[in-house]
Amino acid sequence: MTIRFDRPVSHAAHASRLVAAFALVLCVLVLLGHRFGPLETPYFVLFLLISAAIAAIAVLLSAIGFVHLWQRGAEGGVSAFKALVYAALPLALVGYGMERYVTRPDIHDVSTDLADAPAWLVSPHAAQIWLPHDEVSTRDRQMQADAYPALTGRRYEGAMDRVLEAARAVARDNGIRITKVDGASNTEPDVDTKRTRRAKPRPADESAVTDAPDIVPIPTPRPATEDEVASLIQQNSDVTLQGEKRTAILGLRFDVVIRLREEAETTLVDIRVASRYGPHDLGLSAGIAEAYLKALDAELLGISGG
Repeated sequence: MTIRFDRPVSHAAHASRLVAAFALVLCVLVLLGHRFGPLETPYFVLFLLISAAIAAIAVLLSAIGFVHLWQRGAEGGVSAFKALVYAALPLALVGYGMERYVTRPDIHDVSTDLADAPAWLVSPHAAQIWLPHDEVSTRDRQMQADAYPALTGRRYEGAMDRVLEAARAVARDNGIRITKVDGASNTEPDVDTKRTRRAKPRPADESAVTDAPDIVPIPTPRPATEDEVASLIQQNSDVTLQGEKRTAILGLRFDVVIRLREEAETTLVDIRVASRYGPHDLGLSAGIAEAYLKALDAELLGISGG
């Protein structure tokens, strides 16, 4: 008499594969929708957390399937293994984000000038939904100084126009799209006004101006105060570039301000980077700023000062 042994089936193992596959598909769709589609960052984070939660459930079911396999020899070991593979991506993304959330300072805005950060030409605005921004405080700047002490501005012994050209080129190479510029006209070369000056029109009838007075009073401008003069000098010596950047893989949005200032025959470059969404930038703002400054140093190699 032949005895046939029927192996038990681990329903948890088979269910884990289906659940993990759903989590993986959701994660991939969310990534594509945010990087190349219209999905906003708050919804991206929300759906990514949901996919990771579903993947965690799949891992739990997979563990139960392995226990059944070990204890009773139940079928489903392959399905449980596939579930672990499928769940790896959503869990890895969320795990990486949580690690940076814990180990990086709780700030969303960094600047190389802590005392006088470059001002936005146009204040960034976005629908924060459930990831609201907080105003940058003195405590935030102190946290930045403690976490990123090497993040400082650069001083170059070059003319403003040369540094400005390099700043634009480096921004373009680093994926920073410049959206607004202020003060750049002051760095343009002078135009020969003799060629562009229009000829003074002669009156059609010279007798029509015979009764005009010989001296016409010309209004003089109000004398400027010392503060106004200092502000005017600063405006004429500053060039500000504002742009935006998206990270290569996840497509997270950051706003960037680059300020160039002439000081004692040198050009001082400062940069400010802020995440567009959320109170925490996961340390990415400082990375963007440091990468830009290193590339600018390489572009202007040989003329940087202390």
